[in-house]
Amino acid sequence: MRDVLVLNFTYEALNITSLKRAVKLLFSGKAEVVHRGDLRVASPSFEMRMPTIIRMLYYIRRPMQRVALTKKNVLLRDDYECQYCGCRTENVMTVDHVLPKSRGGPSTWENLVCACMRCNNRKNNRTPDDANMPLKRKPRAPKYIPWVQVQRNTLPDEWQKFLFLYHVSIDTRLE
Repeated sequence: MRDVLVLNFTYEALNITSLKRAVKLLFSGKAEVVHRGDLRVASPSFEMRMPTIIRMLYYIRRPMQRVALTKKNVLLRDDYECQYCGCRTENVMTVDHVLPKSRGGPSTWENLVCACMRCNNRKNNRTPDDANMPLKRKPRAPKYIPWVQVQRNTLPDEWQKFLFLYHVSIDTRLE
């Protein structure tokens, strides 16, 4: 089963849905096809190329969503770059508490940063000031980023022109 990109009435990416759900939206008159793929469904009396992108025919207002606080999302926010030394080694990155948990540091967006194993061990149970290891950037909670959800799928080429807003570096999307 293929995925279909769903656009709002204003051509903003809403979500990704199943092909079955997309066809239901089309036949109920709630959406229109923006791009069709190569996959065809045929019967003796009907033939249809399956959609890869659909657009809703009315505006869907969605409340601002929050990005879940997970290790993966902290690493994505910091673009797999150690916030102490600046190195990029994706396979050995950890998440470090700026103010250590033992000193009452909470597990929040503002207190978690991406760190390489070497820097995390060197900082140990100290604050960045105590360890003389200043942060490259102040950690902040990211805005809702559809890219975080979309990025985990393999993106078909035709989706790129509708997801161009989400191709800026994650640093520019922070408040």
